[in-house]
Amino acid sequence: MSETPVKQQNSGAYYGQAVASFSVAIAATAIGIFQLDANAWVRAFLAIAVLYLTTSAFTLAKVIRDRQEAGQIVSRVDQARLEQLLTGHDPLRKL
Repeated sequence: MSETPVKQQNSGAYYGQAVASFSVAIAATAIGIFQLDANAWVRAFLAIAVLYLTTSAFTLAKVIRDRQEAGQIVSRVDQARLEQLLTGHDPLRKL
């Protein structure tokens, strides 16, 4: 009666859409910053801020994914221990 967790994998189309969406967003932001009617220092500051925000978003996504995967591993170990304990238990066995 043990349910093995099914690892869900993203399709190629989903992956392609995510990459395309990210590329369009970065390109639109870069074009917007460079078309901005402002001093070069202001545009450079905004460009650095966007790069920092992008790397921070990737780091946050990785940390959340790692925490979720660690929780799944602990859950599987606990489940295996419980199944082993229940398999070895015989309530009708005489002491």
